[in-house]
Amino acid sequence: MSSPLDDLVTTVVITRDGGDTLVRTMPRHRGPVIVVDNGSTDGSVGAAVRGRDGVRVVRLPGNLGATARNLGVALARTPYVAFADDDSWWAPGATARAAALLDAHPDVALVAARILVGPGERPDPLCDRMLDSPLPSWHDGDGRAAGRQIVGFVACAAVVRRDAFLRAGGFDDVVFFAGEEERLALDLMADGWRLVHAPDVVAHHDPQQARDRRQRSRLLVRNGILTAVMRRPWPVALGRMGTALRTADGRRGLAAAVPRAWAGLRRRRPVPLAVERAVSTVERFG
Repeated sequence: MSSPLDDLVTTVVITRDGGDTLVRTMPRHRGPVIVVDNGSTDGSVGAAVRGRDGVRVVRLPGNLGATARNLGVALARTPYVAFADDDSWWAPGATARAAALLDAHPDVALVAARILVGPGERPDPLCDRMLDSPLPSWHDGDGRAAGRQIVGFVACAAVVRRDAFLRAGGFDDVVFFAGEEERLALDLMADGWRLVHAPDVVAHHDPQQARDRRQRSRLLVRNGILTAVMRRPWPVALGRMGTALRTADGRRGLAAAVPRAWAGLRRRRPVPLAVERAVSTVERFG
């Protein structure tokens, strides 16, 4: 059953050849939904939205990666936007709870959910690291600890303040996909916003088993280097390059960063010292 608060949140789903997974997850979304199709050829989007009201489909001629979400956010007519991929969905009441938190805390730009993974609903260990981080806890209106301030997030488990997202530029085409959240998180914090993890907001993620883990690892190396070039001090960027040289996959990721490095350099804008200190504190904590 939907809550009136669900109507304050548009769910933006990006997909590419989502197949039966998209067909299975689409009915789980509440409130208005925008599906951005990154050039699918398998007919899954048509099958997933058939007979459903309140769903808008944006069909792209090719794959825009994570930047496809920017189109969905721009088209949304609600103050908040929840992200989903074809293999993720939000638990009942989750987006309404996130909307309530964002309403109550005007300095918060993003609420990161607790993630339950796979059919067994295994808690994602990343969320435990968020709760155990050295950053301050944050409190709801009744004064109780509601979660922890954070410096990063997982896109398919995040609800954002639409205006803050657009002012920060959304996701970028230098990184394109995999680890795309880091640069956006840095820019939101540089703009003075807080990001928070709220464990009572729950997202489900059922990743496809066929994913090429080694290719994703290389992309994460590539994009971590590119993000550091764009936003972090040079010792951090050089440190990431040095770490990449230690493994074969790391070296491949570093090599893949080279063709995009000039675009990254042109967009270089190091974050303020206070943001860098917060990020460095979390990174040292591990």
